[in-house]
Amino acid sequence: MNQKKCITFAVPCYNSQDYMRRCIDSLLPGGDEVEILIINDGSTDATAEIANEYETLYPNIVKAVHKENGGHGSGVNKGLELATGLYYKVVDSDDWLDKDAYQTFLAKVKEFCRNDASTDNMPDLFVCNYLYDHLDEGTSREMAYRNIFPAQKTCTWKEIGHFSPSQYLIMHALYYRTEVLRETGIVLPEHTFYVDNIFAYQPLPLVKSIYYMDLPLYHYYLGREDQSVNEKVLMKRIDQQIKVTEIVAKCTDLDEVAKEYPKLAVYMRRNISIMMAISSIHLLLIGSQNAWQKRTDLWNRIKTENPNLYFRLKYQTISGLTYLPGRLGGKITVNGYRLAKKIYQFQ
Repeated sequence: MNQKKCITFAVPCYNSQDYMRRCIDSLLPGGDEVEILIINDGSTDATAEIANEYETLYPNIVKAVHKENGGHGSGVNKGLELATGLYYKVVDSDDWLDKDAYQTFLAKVKEFCRNDASTDNMPDLFVCNYLYDHLDEGTSREMAYRNIFPAQKTCTWKEIGHFSPSQYLIMHALYYRTEVLRETGIVLPEHTFYVDNIFAYQPLPLVKSIYYMDLPLYHYYLGREDQSVNEKVLMKRIDQQIKVTEIVAKCTDLDEVAKEYPKLAVYMRRNISIMMAISSIHLLLIGSQNAWQKRTDLWNRIKTENPNLYFRLKYQTISGLTYLPGRLGGKITVNGYRLAKKIYQFQ
């Protein structure tokens, strides 16, 4: 493959034969400006054969990478290790990019790549909108950042607006400069779900410049019963959710971030709050004595390791409402969650 592609797309695949073609086909119009790494994570179906087929058909664009099973994080790590593109983007194998928005986005990235060979003036991060696609229900909902970033203009964290309660940055919206990611030293844990949260959080303080494009670029598919964000699945994998929550809470000194980027520190603290709320609520939904104890232990570990963060989470953010005392407090929390889920229609 040619060096210095504009974008490396990593597509981690595990038993993805039924839907990976839609994903890969949506990336191919990038042509020789992009690199597509299909990371076959020890699949047992036809995923490997499909990956090899694409590499044969598009040898200048696609590379099939076969590895032992290590989970989604392992696939992201392998993609970052092999990436030659100036920007690095993970696209889940059941998701895809919008055709028209992709061309507009790619044209802008190419413009920066062409004009700023030294990368000094290239944005460290592109942010674009994404869509929740409930294909089985025939509905789609766009998540945008018009109130946060100035469109079509490079900015810093000092110039951002305020995030709404249901609005936060997730992996699907982010297109990091590869060099910045590598500078963070980020390595996602293997055999662990929910590691996207680490990827969308840990690198942010090293991002010095952001370029927002008001485009509905990424289609995030929802609806499969085996998806990790499905409520029942998350309850079964609650220990992994707790693990990722604690990694996120520990990986960055927010007091240091606040000295240079106070608005970013506020956002990142709120992000931890959301993750603590998710962990606490799903432990309450499980409802066992063991689950209640895990909720107590999680909060106590935060209190012991970072008392300042604990105080802010407990008394100044939404997560504190998920750690109300007693069974009545737990019931109030669960009822509030059900109402919010109905209003915001998250899965």
